[in-house]
Amino acid sequence: MIFLSNSRYDLGQGGVAPLDRSSTRLLYVSTAKYGGDWHSLLHTHTCTEIFYVVGGMGKFRIEELTLSVAVDDMIIVNPNVEHTEVSFNASPLEYIVMGVEGLEFAAGENGDDRYRLVNCGGGREDTLYYLRAMLSEIENKASGYDLVCQDLLEVLVVRLMRRTDFSLTPATPGTRTSKECVTVRRYIDSHFKESLSLDVLAEVAHVNKYYLVHTFSKEFGISPINYLISRRIAESKQLLSDTDHSLSQISHMLGFSSPSYFSQSFRKLEGVSPMEYRRQSKLQRTSS
Repeated sequence: MIFLSNSRYDLGQGGVAPLDRSSTRLLYVSTAKYGGDWHSLLHTHTCTEIFYVVGGMGKFRIEELTLSVAVDDMIIVNPNVEHTEVSFNASPLEYIVMGVEGLEFAAGENGDDRYRLVNCGGGREDTLYYLRAMLSEIENKASGYDLVCQDLLEVLVVRLMRRTDFSLTPATPGTRTSKECVTVRRYIDSHFKESLSLDVLAEVAHVNKYYLVHTFSKEFGISPINYLISRRIAESKQLLSDTDHSLSQISHMLGFSSPSYFSQSFRKLEGVSPMEYRRQSKLQRTSS
């Protein structure tokens, strides 16, 4: 006698999609791995950023808050919230980040609607599978890759909401994030020690340099070159405090055209000369 075992499962009707595809869009997916101590500048985006820590340890600043982050932590930063990452040489931070337009996460139990932090250790394999699938699609750019990435984003969000108390809210209407500006800012963050010019940055973004200055300044409230200088000065402060490198050495290491231009730029941003800053830093360490 032959027996046939057959199971059929019908999908329910009227399910509500977690993302409104008419307004929610995946803008970018990128990876970052830092070598040495790395300190970025506080900045904002008009989109939500979702960070997943793949390796290492570090700090994550959300305005006045400083959070410790490690492997499998997911940090979600809502639009227009100042934030930055800090990585340390002892265990360099490595993460994958997504920029999503039209999406916000509601406040958690603490009532803070700026960010959410959750450890995804229990779903690491699942989370990495979808993130790496997105990266593969974007890198290869096969036909329909953008639709596949959008679908993967939706699956990832659904699975995240199953494991946590996360809920979504409609994104506050605002200026659409410029992909060119995000690309240039990230390029500066990664290459600020190199000799960069406005022409080079415009070539990176594949736009006219005058258009880049206008859109970047509108997006971040600072011109691309001034952002570059600020990024270098922020790094120079750490070198002045923690090393005995001369001004000439620091100037060369950070891509300044000359020690005098470095000193001039430092004084303009910090209100004191580099040597005075070094002296004050050493006094503070001695007194503490």
